[in-house]
Amino acid sequence: MAHHPADLSNDELRDLLATARKEAAATGIKVSVTVLDRGGHLLGFVRDQDALLISGETSTRKAYTSVQLDAATADVVDAVKPDGPFHSLPTALDRPLLFIAGGVPLRRDGVLVGAIGVGGGAPAQDHAVATAAAAALALAG
Repeated sequence: MAHHPADLSNDELRDLLATARKEAAATGIKVSVTVLDRGGHLLGFVRDQDALLISGETSTRKAYTSVQLDAATADVVDAVKPDGPFHSLPTALDRPLLFIAGGVPLRRDGVLVGAIGVGGGAPAQDHAVATAAAAALALAG
């Protein structure tokens, strides 16, 4: 089957995971990294040996939230606060949304192709790692 431009290639997937792990190591944090396709399906996952076990779940939920909303999770944290427009969203759905920084949409030529989620560091660190991986592959923005 031919490769569709809205799909991440295997090379891009490998590079996203490797770049995120390298960035996390340079930051001094142990992380889990999840990459999903534009439909929210798992493409790839890696967890540093000493990363907290829960980071696997948080990285996946961050990526899923990011791809569903086509937004960085860092940008929607305020939307689910008690007075925010999405206040009831996390409990209204039975899917695993997580409104903590670390999920970043992946776009090619402005078109959503998937998302990357990072868990294990502080939210700002996770966001920086995910953003760096997306930017390195020109899949940010």
